Amino acid sequence: MKLHYKEMGHGQPLLILHGLFGTLDNWATLAKRLAEHYNVFLVDLRNHGRSPHSEQHDYDAMADDVLRLVDELQIPTPAIMGHSMGGKVAMKYALKYPTRITRLIVVDIAPKAYPPHHDEIINALQSVDLSTATSRGEIDKQLAKSIKEEEVRLFLMKNLYRKEDSTFGWRMNLDVLEKNYEQIAAAITSDTPFKKHALFIKGGRSGYIKQEDIYGSIEHLFTLVEVETIAEAGHWVHAQAPDQVYELVTRFLDAD
Repeated sequence: MKLHYKEMGHGQPLLILHGLFGTLDNWATLAKRLAEHYNVFLVDLRNHGRSPHSEQHDYDAMADDVLRLVDELQIPTPAIMGHSMGGKVAMKYALKYPTRITRLIVVDIAPKAYPPHHDEIINALQSVDLSTATSRGEIDKQLAKSIKEEEVRLFLMKNLYRKEDSTFGWRMNLDVLEKNYEQIAAAITSDTPFKKHALFIKGGRSGYIKQEDIYGSIEHLFTLVEVETIAEAGHWVHAQAPDQVYELVTRFLDAD
């Protein structure tokens, strides 16, 4: 599995991992700012973006994908930041390969298992007839029957592309993501905690990280952890509060 990535900037290496149904482009705006100080690598995880598809989709496999990329790039110890599903990949990587990472940043996700909560989105995506759609606007109308939030539809439609026969397709491997959803929602576990510095960034209007998670699974697995809350942000912290995320990330990465 050779992951697709984009590189920008110079300095300390920083890998950024997107969330479920996302692509590396979700972080492009903030990455450009970070690239003024760091060597940033935006990564498409397996079954997403322009990275290869696979029938397997679990955190062990995805952490191994990232390690292979780190080896390919000849980066001994990058910092790694991940959002949502990408945050779980980053956690698994840090716990599995602690000597191959300097610092860990997790954006609005805990190591715990989550109950299913993407059924509506998966059903809406599966219901779209891409074979007959002639425009993005037509696809948006189909999605709007189930997904009322325009920003969510716009996020999902970033996955659209034109095939050689001019029909639309999803870049994400939707069937495999649906089939492996329990693996995506699963907890991150380890017998040994991560003993290097970790930063968890929580959206104040998001319910993904609760107070009991901080004193429970997060502090249990990450012994040198800081948790920062951005009050006005929801789950899409980096899109809703980019300045605050930038300040927290740069301060954390530059600390002694």
